[in-house]
Amino acid sequence: MSRVQRLVELMKEKSLDAMFIMKLSNVRYVSRFTDEASYLLVTKNNNYFITDGRFTEQAEIQCPEFKVLNWRNIGGSIGECVKVILTEWEKDITNIGFEKDKVTFGLYEGIKNSNPNIELVPTAGLVDGLRYVKDAEEKKFMVEAARIADKAFSEILNFVKPGMTENEVALQLEYFMRKEGAEGVSFDTILISGAKTSLLHGKPDDKVIENGEFLLFDFGALYKGYHSDMTRTIMIGEPDEKQVEVYNLVRKAEEEAVKTVKAGVKTDVPDKKAREVLEKYIEYYYPGIGHGVGLELHEEPFISNVGNRFFKEDCIVTVEPGIYIPGWGGVRVEDSVIVTEEGCEVITHSSKDLIIIK
Repeated sequence: MSRVQRLVELMKEKSLDAMFIMKLSNVRYVSRFTDEASYLLVTKNNNYFITDGRFTEQAEIQCPEFKVLNWRNIGGSIGECVKVILTEWEKDITNIGFEKDKVTFGLYEGIKNSNPNIELVPTAGLVDGLRYVKDAEEKKFMVEAARIADKAFSEILNFVKPGMTENEVALQLEYFMRKEGAEGVSFDTILISGAKTSLLHGKPDDKVIENGEFLLFDFGALYKGYHSDMTRTIMIGEPDEKQVEVYNLVRKAEEEAVKTVKAGVKTDVPDKKAREVLEKYIEYYYPGIGHGVGLELHEEPFISNVGNRFFKEDCIVTVEPGIYIPGWGGVRVEDSVIVTEEGCEVITHSSKDLIIIK
């Protein structure tokens, strides 16, 4: 069953005659279109791809299951284009579902005013839910994205030296990913050193990397629209006793949390396991320790102390506990894993030994 067919079946379950989609990750998932400025109107009878003249040729190539429409030539606005579809081609439509967290009020008004006899039904997570479990193609792309990141990390370990700036190393890391086949980075690379490593989402700058400091890499490769995500913390120069202790605890917490990930397990369980290991430093622990990853960097399921979903076979998640001590620094270790019936398969393979750069 194709992705469009799965959506139509879901629409039937929800008593929806049509579904209007504008969230780009959902547009891409359903249609496989790789650019922007695009909308989908999927009905129980036909599939419409709505865009403007910049993207019609591309959409016709990438989206063979859809009738491609240039809204500038059909109605002159998105709302009027939908009106043409519903009054001339799809006359039996009585309601349309829409993504309530993505459709702007202006667009909502435009569609509603152009189609006063059609009920607009707000939905939340309807299409996103189809992406919860990855298909074979998605898993293939994500394994490759993870491989690219692993390769880039192995290259950067031969490059980084004390005395370089964070920006220098971040730029080179991103170059290595591009060189290996990434179409871009998954997100702004987090590459921070010293006391800055206590910042969960710190940014690299012109700070010089010095001996005696942790250097934290949180990064990923973008491959065919899919994100990889991993974190490794290494040491510049010889570590002291506390640095070794904190690192080893975080590594153990990550490995023990990963062991709990399994189809049918609730998404708060890895957090509970990490807390047990990190009890000594629990005041410096942040409870959001993982998330789904795919066409978006952060998607369901989210792993935390309030996680209330359940892992399913073939969903892909990160596990990333850390300790963050203000003014001292922090350690985070993160892997991406594919959930299985028996447990999970780790797809980020870089060493988690405490690597020391001299």
